[in-house]
Amino acid sequence: MKLNRRSFIAAGAATATLGAPSLRANTKPRVVVIGGGAGGATVARYVAKDSKGEIDVTLIEPTRQYYTCFFSNLYLGGFREMDSLGHSYGNLAAGGVNVVHDWAIGIDRDAKTVALAGGGSVPYDRLVLSPGIDFVDGAVPGWSTMAQNAMPHAYKGGSQTELLRAQINAMPEGGTFVMVAPPNPYRCPPGPYERVSMVAHTLKANNPKAKIIIVDPKEKFSKQALFEEGWGKHYTGMVERIGPDFGGANVEVNPDEMTVNVDGEVIKADVCNVIPAMKAGKICEMAGVTEGNWAPVSGHTMQSKIDENIHVLGDACSQGDMPKSGFSANSQAKVAAMAVRGALTGSKVFPAKFSNTCWSLIDTDDGVKVGATYEATDEKIAKVDGFISQTGEDADLRKTTYEESVGWYAGITADMFG
Repeated sequence: MKLNRRSFIAAGAATATLGAPSLRANTKPRVVVIGGGAGGATVARYVAKDSKGEIDVTLIEPTRQYYTCFFSNLYLGGFREMDSLGHSYGNLAAGGVNVVHDWAIGIDRDAKTVALAGGGSVPYDRLVLSPGIDFVDGAVPGWSTMAQNAMPHAYKGGSQTELLRAQINAMPEGGTFVMVAPPNPYRCPPGPYERVSMVAHTLKANNPKAKIIIVDPKEKFSKQALFEEGWGKHYTGMVERIGPDFGGANVEVNPDEMTVNVDGEVIKADVCNVIPAMKAGKICEMAGVTEGNWAPVSGHTMQSKIDENIHVLGDACSQGDMPKSGFSANSQAKVAAMAVRGALTGSKVFPAKFSNTCWSLIDTDDGVKVGATYEATDEKIAKVDGFISQTGEDADLRKTTYEESVGWYAGITADMFG
């Protein structure tokens, strides 16, 4: 099936359920959502829309314009402009969501309130956390968020992405781009390698003698055969990967000197993209719903295994087999919205089912994908079946795959923001 905006939204509507009168005689139940990305915006919109005014929905998100991290690599490759990645919350507000542009700075689970940086607090009956990712302190020796201007991570959409593109465009002739890739698990498993492809696309056109070095702590990575085939075909001799067997797991950076020390060998970088190890957004830790770096949930409802009145979505949660992706967060949000409405209004709840596809662009019209369907078990969200592009596919199929990804982007952002 070729995905487009209409078919994507129609697929999401399959989880719609019948409403029922509020369990409260005089007061509407209250749902508060923290984080306005693929998970948070979707769950806020679906709870407000499908409850038809029976539930008060508040979305807390500090930014007024949300820039998707997914598809930001295409901006680095020159296939999209930054404006095309930005989305406002106006349609959510028009659809009945109370959008509060502020930082959530604390959660009182006993009182069921969320404290705001601007003062005051917001009460909830159910709380949904979808804050995305933060970085593990000290994950890459020598790097911290204080160094992100010199060595950007660009793993949160917006200004960091713009900074990285500006640095790439300013590279000297024949310069060196170094990526420090993250360990598992992390946001968007193919993301770093699609980024390498898009950086290579830009450099091939503007700086063809430049080099790209990937320093990688992982033995293997998502779509590896597809990316390596593409790099060999489109960017011959430009991309080198240093895996753990050659020191990729023993890395230290010096942002002041713009150097990367790989197991004792010092590389001088003109641009260094450091993507550190990741963890759940800090508000999850502040809420006390994390174990280790992530927040464990039940796949049936996306409820926290620590607090049944809190649901955790997307990159921040530990749920089983699903990758940390925008599509996963959007899919999980619909399950959570159904569960929240069922708990607060008595509406029917159907068995949880999920889907995900991750598209990547290697070069012009050379798109590849990987995906799967999932179902909830008592243990985890479990993979049911999957698919992946194959090496050696013809150009027409790869072009169709890329066009499918463009339709998906239009569909999911419409599904998120209305």
